[in-house]
Amino acid sequence: MKKSIIFAGVALAALLFTGCPKAQKNRDYILATGGTGGTYYPFGGAIANIWNTKIENMNVTAQATGASAENLRLINKGEAEFGTVQNDVMDYAYNGTDMFAGEKLSNVMTIGTMYPEVVQIAASKASGIKSVADFKGKRISVGDAGSGVEFNAKQILEGYGLTFDDIKKSNLSFKESAEGIQNGTLDACFITAGVPNSALQELAFTAGLVLIPVDGEAADRICSKYNFYTKTKIPGGYYKGAENPVPALSIKATLAVSSKLDEETVYLMTKTLFENLEELGNAHAKGKEVSAESAIKGVSVPFHPGALKYYKEIGLIKD
Repeated sequence: MKKSIIFAGVALAALLFTGCPKAQKNRDYILATGGTGGTYYPFGGAIANIWNTKIENMNVTAQATGASAENLRLINKGEAEFGTVQNDVMDYAYNGTDMFAGEKLSNVMTIGTMYPEVVQIAASKASGIKSVADFKGKRISVGDAGSGVEFNAKQILEGYGLTFDDIKKSNLSFKESAEGIQNGTLDACFITAGVPNSALQELAFTAGLVLIPVDGEAADRICSKYNFYTKTKIPGGYYKGAENPVPALSIKATLAVSSKLDEETVYLMTKTLFENLEELGNAHAKGKEVSAESAIKGVSVPFHPGALKYYKEIGLIKD
């Protein structure tokens, strides 16, 4: 009898030791976002809140960071599990090219693309510019040196048979670029951002602007070579005087994940996110632009197996 009691006690202790702690274990993760004044931080916070309230024992903290490049390095080093990043910067990191030349980050994978960030090309009315092909010899700002915008500009110029050597290049911030067009020291600029962009709104209101399209064979060439681009249109009415839609290319804000996270956890988090998009849209305006159908577009870095499992389950990706 005593032996039976002892055996039962040992068995119960073993069950408690092997079963309960695992079931009750908190999952603590970091979601690297961006600066507190930008879009990535509140948007990432809205995603984290969905995960934390819908998944048992989930604790995801949205952390303010320097955005895409830093987030990818944090994930690669194991200092964050998730990150909001631009899909073009993610492509450079994964392949060790452009701003990540010689620095290949192999521990990052994709959950899905979230919403578009449009490459907006604005010119002064006085410049006479109608197409990117007209940029030769013109004074063009291509964003801060080494920024994602600068690489967008390089790639789009390439689609029209031009290089930086063909233009009078300046590396200026969005605000400085708009001011340069306004005061006549610039002819045009590249701005990669959500629509509308405040610097361009102010320019349109004070001095006017012309939005330059990216379309036709040039757009096809760019998208074929750089498959992180997607075709889009800048809707009419967002900028004073620009009443008609303008063809453009966009990169996409993307949810990146560590390749070291297990398949079932990432599957659950992917499923939970896309089954609660109404809540995401209510929490942040950009959430209204997110869908599972669009999340598989503009992806050039492999999906995490857990995310892939979800997209296959709902029929968006076939075996």
